[in-house]
Amino acid sequence: MHRIAASILSADFARLGEEVTAVVRAGADLIHFGVMDNHYVPSLTVGPLVCEAIRPLTAVPLDVHLMVKPVDRMVPEFARAGADIITFHPEASEHIDRTIDLIHDHGCKAGLAFNPATPLAWMDHVLGKLDLVLIMSVNTGFGGQKFIGTALPKLREARRRIDQCGRAIWLEVDGGVKLDNIAEAAQAGADTFVAGAAIYASEDYAVTIASMRAQLAWRRAAQPA
Repeated sequence: MHRIAASILSADFARLGEEVTAVVRAGADLIHFGVMDNHYVPSLTVGPLVCEAIRPLTAVPLDVHLMVKPVDRMVPEFARAGADIITFHPEASEHIDRTIDLIHDHGCKAGLAFNPATPLAWMDHVLGKLDLVLIMSVNTGFGGQKFIGTALPKLREARRRIDQCGRAIWLEVDGGVKLDNIAEAAQAGADTFVAGAAIYASEDYAVTIASMRAQLAWRRAAQPA
């Protein structure tokens, strides 16, 4: 199953509630929050209050990507604000296993995110606890960046490890995902795709999301049996 997560970082923040409602109506499967702290990454974006304000507007899962350090203090706040999935970076936690437990203890699914230069070895001892693995296809910190091609072999290796584990772990890709590369990311093993500017900068959200799904369906049909 393929899932499209619309990133609110590219939405019109003056009309954020309307933008979330519109993109869900257009077919998005998740709403993605890129949370930046001007410490772990250069930018400063949204906090739990925005998550809390959005939660009553939609029933789709809220997918929170914490690009913050230290991370543990923010987990309970976003869980209380209505997050369904909380993903963090291994570099932002002193004890990765404990952070995963903290996320689960607050009723959320737990994800581990990997920057382009972060080795997948971080997941080796915690894969049995994870619900999601996020491969960044840009360097975290800014929206609207170009997809980094080295994310593709990393996705393939992450998919191999997940399949070997035997658990139903989502493999998400985030950064520069567009119509012209979403199928390639899917072929590499991704099943969940974060798209921001590709959706919100388009004239018709529904047409764009439908076109993405068509690319994914075409790639699936083209694969040998």
